[in-house]
Order: sequence, then C-alpha cells, then structure tokens
Amino acid sequence: MGGDSDIVANETALTRRQNLAGPSGWAGLVHNRRVFAVSVFASLGGFMHSFDTRMASAVNDPGTKGWLVSILELGAWFGVLVTGPLADRLSRKYTIVLAVVVFCVGVIVQTAAMAPPSIYGGRFVTGLGVGSLSMVVPLYNAEIAPPEVRGSLVALQQLAITFGIMVSFWIDYGTNYIGGTGEGQHEAAWRIPLALQLIPAVILGVGILFMPFSPRWLVNNGRNDEAVVVLSKARVMPPDSDLVQIEFLEIRAQHLFEKETSELRFPQFQDGSFLSNFKLGLYQYWSLLRNRSLLYRVATGTLTMFFQQWTGVNAILYYAPSIFSKLGLQGNATSLLATGVVGIVMFLATIPAVLWVDKLGRKPVLVSGAFLMATCHIIVAILTGLFSNDWQSHVAAGWVACAFVWIFAIAFGYSWGPCAWVLIAEIWPLSVRGKGISIAASSNWMNNFIDQQVTPAMLEHLKFGTFVFFGAFSLMGGLFVLFFVPETKNLTLEEMDELFGSSSGLAATDRDRLDAINRRLGLVIDEKGPTASHDETGSGSA
Repeated sequence: MGGDSDIVANETALTRRQNLAGPSGWAGLVHNRRVFAVSVFASLGGFMHSFDTRMASAVNDPGTKGWLVSILELGAWFGVLVTGPLADRLSRKYTIVLAVVVFCVGVIVQTAAMAPPSIYGGRFVTGLGVGSLSMVVPLYNAEIAPPEVRGSLVALQQLAITFGIMVSFWIDYGTNYIGGTGEGQHEAAWRIPLALQLIPAVILGVGILFMPFSPRWLVNNGRNDEAVVVLSKARVMPPDSDLVQIEFLEIRAQHLFEKETSELRFPQFQDGSFLSNFKLGLYQYWSLLRNRSLLYRVATGTLTMFFQQWTGVNAILYYAPSIFSKLGLQGNATSLLATGVVGIVMFLATIPAVLWVDKLGRKPVLVSGAFLMATCHIIVAILTGLFSNDWQSHVAAGWVACAFVWIFAIAFGYSWGPCAWVLIAEIWPLSVRGKGISIAASSNWMNNFIDQQVTPAMLEHLKFGTFVFFGAFSLMGGLFVLFFVPETKNLTLEEMDELFGSSSGLAATDRDRLDAINRRLGLVIDEKGPTASHDETGSGSA
C-alpha cells in the first residue's frame, strides 16, 4: 500500500468508479454488449406467460372470466413468496431453471385439459412459475448489470412481456378462425396459443445453464474468485482493472458488513445448521419490518407495485375485447383486432424506457406516466358516460375512446410497466435482496389477483365508473412517487443504504463498522488503483 503522499486527495472509490463508468442508454448497452446479451436471454422469462390472454378473453360470464384470469395471479403470488429464499439458497440461475420446469408442467396440464378443473389447476401451477420468474429475472439482471445501464437491463423484462403480449394478441387473432368464430370453433383455437408457451420456456431453461452466476450471489456464498471472473468477463476488462476491482470490493464490503451485523444481532443462529439457517431467514424477514431503513424500502416496493396494478393496466390487457365491445366495436374479430393495437403500442412504448430510463431517472418517468394514464381514464369515462347508451349514433366518440385506451397503453409501456420492476429490483441490501424483492413482487401479484376478480363485475355494473376508479388510483400513484420515492438512477446496489437513510437507518456504530471494513478492504484509491491486498480480493472465506 502506498504512503500518504500517494493518496489522491479526497478521491474515494465511489468517485473513482464513477469516473471509470461507461455511458448509459443505447451507447451503454452497446458498450456492455456481453451483459446486454445475457440480460436479453434471461428476459425470455417475461415473454413466456403472454399467451394466456386469449382463452380468458373468450369467456363471456363475468364470474367465470374473473376466476379464469385471476387463478394464475394467485399462483404467481404464492410462487413469488417462496422464490426469495430459493434464490438465495439455490442461486438466481438455478431458481430460473426450477421456475421454468414448474411453468412447463402447468402449461402441459392446461393444453391437455379435458375439463375445467384441469384448466384451473394448470393455470395455478403455471402461475407458480410465472411469479417466480417475475421476481428472479429482474433480480438476476440487476445483479449482473453495471450501475449506468442497470435500469435498462432490468427493463428488458417488461419489454419481453410487452413483446409477448403483442405477439400473443395476433396469434389469438389468427387462431380465432380455426373452425369458425361461432359455436363450431375448434378447441385448437385456444390449445395452440397455450402450447406455444413451451418453446421460449425450453429455450430459457436450457440456455440459462450456460449463463454466469450473479457475482453478488457468488460473493454472498464465499466464491470470491468466481465473482471477480464473472465481473471481468461481464465488463470485458482484465480482472485486475480498476473498475472490476472497485466493483468487487464494494460488493464484498457490503457483504462483510451484513455478515458481521447478522453475527452481532443473531449470534444464536450462526452454527450453519439447517434449523439455524431457517430461523435466521425468518428473522431476516422480520427485520424488514423492524429496521426503519428496510421498512422504508418495503413500503416503497409494495406500494409501487400496488399502484402499478391499480392503474387498470390488466383490466385493459385481459378484458380488452370486452372493453372495446362496450366502446362500440362489434364482433369478436373486430375487438381482437383493436386489442392487437394495444399490444403493438405498448411494446413500442417500452423501447424508449429501456434506452432512456438510466438517463432520465425513475421518478420523472413514473410520475409523467401516472398522470397521463389518469388523464386517459377520465376522458374514456366521460365519453362512456355520455355515449355508451347509443354508440351506434356516436361512432367517432367510440373511436376517440379507443384511441385514449391506446394512449393509456403507451403511457404504461414507457413508465410503470418497466420502471416499477426496475425500482423494486435495486433498492435492497445484499443479505435480504431475494426476500425483499419477493415481498414487493408478491404485492404485484396479489393486487393483480384482486384486480382480476373485481374488474369484470366493475365493467358490468359500474360502467364508466370503472375508468374513474382506475384514473383516481393512477393519479395517487403519481403523487406517491413524486413525494415519497427517492431517485435511484446511477447508484450501485451497495449505495442504496445511503439513499434510504444511512443516518436514520444505520446506527453510528454500524456506520463506523462499515467504514472500518472499507478501510480493511482498501477501498481508498491511490494513483495505481485499489489498495486491497491479494488476500482480500481472492478466494478468502465469506
């Protein structure tokens, strides 16, 4: 280690890393093309479950339709809750494999179903896999991404979802004609879209085995040499380069701090036995509510997902044919055609989010999207209230209402669709990251489930009041982000502790202990780079 004269005055590892970081946006994705490719592949998980819309949309009874749609969300809620501990234990990569297997079982049961109970059961099992993937894929992408493009890479999950929605709508439109569109319609009209889900699932399940482990998961499990290799390959830089070493040391410092904190707070659960690890996991869940900084993150994550679902987006996606029919479009094919436009515009609108979310930040994107969605809902409500009794005489008004449904899809596509997942994937400390994301994602799926239960009845009985209801929640979501959610762009996952209140969330002794770890690891930059010793950057024990 160099003497005091060798230390660059007032330059910290954070400043050094920021100076070495690459660009964001499209240039950043090209610069980090290897990580970009891995994240694109992992995001097949978002594409996989997008073919469920057609079968539910074809059901006319509101009660049956509500359960047929929402049973998948109920399965996803349960799946995402159990995925947190699995992601920490099995690794992010192998949890994706497990989720794919469960997903495929559910799809096969649905596709081969000969009676309603099999369809419901298959959709629940499919939901288990969908929920697991919805949590672990953003987690995996967030942990392999450099800060300057993390938002873009996590947003790829939502881009894949919207691409799947777009493709599925047009597949549904085509298969809708198999055997005719009336009573004689062949059952292949709904079996084929379901079976097609197996193709991306098998590709993801096999291909992810050849992808790298998350470097943060490797550090958390004492595999430090492997973590450095993964970071080196992901950043396309030598293992001893400043940027790779600083990022590794920051990850390791956060891990050591959390490990020492756990040892101090829960010394009785440190013997490594299964029972102790299980009890420690329960206490870590409990710590999310007891620690002020973590509780702030729990509130941020769960409420963000709450408002995402109550924007009414899934009412638009799952019940679009019914909505367009109520807005004056006649015939199943016509409503599906109009619904297909929703898929197209939502997919296209998500592309700018992937490219610009790391430049613009999370807050302006979320707030603007919420206010635009609220405006669309209110306009559709007004038009529906005025003309729904006689759409045939007000065709232009009906098409204007349809246009604002499409604008709503654009607003959601560039804002709450991708950015909500970006936010919940990046705000947690390493030791509870899997558990924290699972709680936030479970809020998404439980509210999704409730939403699907009530929406058919709302459309049937509240009519234009349905759009007023969702417009009000869209507005409240924008205000929540504006006043209560901090900006997280361009920060490392390890810097989130500072953002979510180190002065109020970390006691002074904790702050001193973290500073001591940083000094011990050499997170001070001299003219030659990090001053960490070989022992600290090598395969030392966790």
